[in-house]
Amino acid sequence: MPSILNADLHCHSVVSDGTLTPEALAERAAANGVELWALTDHDEIGGQHRAIAAARAHGMKYLTGAEISVTFAGETVHIVGLGFDPDDASLRAGLQATRGGRGARAQEMSEGLAKVGIVGAYEGALRFVGNPELISRTHFARFLVESGVCKDTPEVFRKYLTEGKPGYVPHRWAALKDAVRWITEAGGIAVVAHPGRYNFTANEEHALFTEFQAHGGRAIEVVTGSHAPAEYVEYAEKAVEYGFAASRGSDFHSPDESHMDLGKLPWLPGTLTPVWELLEDRIQ
Repeated sequence: MPSILNADLHCHSVVSDGTLTPEALAERAAANGVELWALTDHDEIGGQHRAIAAARAHGMKYLTGAEISVTFAGETVHIVGLGFDPDDASLRAGLQATRGGRGARAQEMSEGLAKVGIVGAYEGALRFVGNPELISRTHFARFLVESGVCKDTPEVFRKYLTEGKPGYVPHRWAALKDAVRWITEAGGIAVVAHPGRYNFTANEEHALFTEFQAHGGRAIEVVTGSHAPAEYVEYAEKAVEYGFAASRGSDFHSPDESHMDLGKLPWLPGTLTPVWELLEDRIQ
């Protein structure tokens, strides 16, 4: 695959917290000129076979994908897996275990919101959930916007769903080493998603990258809808510094909510090794 390629290797469907089906995402990606696509639902690969078929129907190349939630240094960090076997038993079991705590967490979030006068949040959030195992803060945010409590989802997160706010409940996710192992043993490559989004000190970020690398992680997202333009430059430099390949993905969730549309990202800097060059034999 060429280095300059309209690859979008990070987006979400109704199988996790997106609002479009895998088929609708494929149609939108193809219409926007995407040549290589990956669906990366949170902690779930149930949409992969649908996405593969939809990509083929629209003439796109495809890499299997998932975004796995891990806890590192007290923060939730996301690790994208690309190019793995979607039927790998260990990967499926690991993701099932990771999803297991979301239901109880959601009930606690609802109880916290009820204490500040927002009742019925759990039931309201469920209306926005395609997969009840994956109920998340995003679904609560959509309910609070629909209810008129806030004008948009960023306001919901700022007022209610971040640390110290009424609806925030921490959750301990998978260990970094386990998430990377599940991906690599299933034949894929692990990628640190949107590294600029985490509230890490320089030392903590260095610890994340070095531990990730020690466990077999090989890439970071550089150009992503979750990064500001200055962070494209910063993480391009970090990719070179640590010897990581670079990934590119919009992190698209919804036509109404996402800052970046599928396939509309700037190109990866030409000095970097695109992650898809390491996955040529896994492209479908």
